[in-house]
Amino acid sequence: MKKQRAFLKWAGGKYSLVDQITQYLPEGDLLIEPFVGAGSVFLNTNYKRYILADINQDLISLFNIIKKQPEKFIEDAKLLFNQQNKQTDAFYQMRDLFNRSKNNYQRALLFLYLNRHCYNGLCRYNSSGEFNVPFGQHKNIYFPEKEIIAFSEKAKHAEFICAPYHEVMKKAKKGAVVYCDPPYVPLSESSNFTAYYSVHFGQQEQQNLAKLAEKLSAKNIPVLISNHDTMQTRDWYQQASNIYSVETRRSISCDGLGRKKIHELLVLYS
Repeated sequence: MKKQRAFLKWAGGKYSLVDQITQYLPEGDLLIEPFVGAGSVFLNTNYKRYILADINQDLISLFNIIKKQPEKFIEDAKLLFNQQNKQTDAFYQMRDLFNRSKNNYQRALLFLYLNRHCYNGLCRYNSSGEFNVPFGQHKNIYFPEKEIIAFSEKAKHAEFICAPYHEVMKKAKKGAVVYCDPPYVPLSESSNFTAYYSVHFGQQEQQNLAKLAEKLSAKNIPVLISNHDTMQTRDWYQQASNIYSVETRRSISCDGLGRKKIHELLVLYS
């Protein structure tokens, strides 16, 4: 089966690791993702139902809008993808409009525009909750119409919620499978990107996630977690049933030379 790409660019997106992740994901009736991101795992699995969550209200609102009215959204979003809006000044005007807007539908349209036009598809907000990623200066901007349509079809079987991971994991009952893709532990100080959506996901949160996975597995609810392969993460996950190390490429770097291969963990509690 051909892999399906997400319609959003996403830092730490799992498209390149989908084959390995699906290899280790247990069978079940329901897949719960507390850190859904752009949804690559959701798009490339075949569970009967999905509960997909994130703390980013803009992301979840966008997904719900596309689920309910994909044709209208595509028609309206296309209007933003033109030659004039590929310019630097236009990008910052759009970004300011997004940060001022209180309208969920307008924010959803602008969120897609910013995602496709900003630097490296990053999603980052400042302490005031304002989107602050700079212009990406892309030569070609792709409008992901096919990907949005595919997402909307798959979304018929999904519930999208905005909630923190520990609340989402409480929804897991017998027959559910949980896949967690938290903000990764940084490999260096310069790569520290834990302040996703103005919420710090530090060492305490990482350890708490591992403990929640242990508790669910004790109830026969399997949990698969991905993270960087470090001595620290291996220590946190030592109670797991299985630990797999997989090779992937770093997706964010200031220069192409920095996109080197690194090792990540897929940790199964079952």
